[in-house]
Amino acid sequence: MTLLELFSLIAAGCTAGAVNAVAGGGTLVTFPVLLMCGTPPVLANATSTVGLVIGTAGSIVSFRRHLKAIREQLWRFIPICLVGAAFGSWLLTQTSDDQFSKLVPFLVLFATMLFFIQGFLRKPHATSRRNTLWFSLALQLPVAIYGAFFGAGIGILMLASFGFMGMTNIHEMNAMKNLLGSLINVVAAVWFIAAGMVNWPQALALTMGALVGYYFGAHYSQRIEPRRVRHLITAIGLIISIVMFWRQFG
Repeated sequence: MTLLELFSLIAAGCTAGAVNAVAGGGTLVTFPVLLMCGTPPVLANATSTVGLVIGTAGSIVSFRRHLKAIREQLWRFIPICLVGAAFGSWLLTQTSDDQFSKLVPFLVLFATMLFFIQGFLRKPHATSRRNTLWFSLALQLPVAIYGAFFGAGIGILMLASFGFMGMTNIHEMNAMKNLLGSLINVVAAVWFIAAGMVNWPQALALTMGALVGYYFGAHYSQRIEPRRVRHLITAIGLIISIVMFWRQFG
């Protein structure tokens, strides 16, 4: 690994960490950089996951004061995330992501639009909240599978799901998104390490940058007015969608 590649990966990890702390989609930064360094696609995907997973601790620490408010919801989502992450990790080791990734631009765009418009919808009453909770739990399984399989835009999908079940505090939503996303990535990282699918020098370079990016992204996003954070997340989702459409069909 050359010095230029080292600094490029550190910068990519820092940027990806900050983006993941706010909305998700950091893989869209690290994955292309790894490809430019000559890393094969599947190996780049696994290396990106391992390189970013340790940095999630920084965002969790920054959102720790919101964890108490989401404790009840967390215990409902964790088992689903574990099952989905295990299956998605296995899937990556068995098949190429070429066919599946063609669906990703549409999925992320739909989730971004859903996240944007749900803020204008009337808050559900108690009965409908129970129904939307089950919908959100059911949606979390394919989200977890996709998160372990590739992961770009998973934060947008989870935030849309949380908004659907009646959550309105964007910082609490981000705290739960970061915790569940890190859990999915930990399961995937363990699987990829066991399968020998990681370029360790590159993964460590990503981790160095991601630790900084995750912490400051999570820390400073909480100083912004929630409405502006929502707009920022929507903008990030649209950018991710455009990049994905360009990569797949451009």
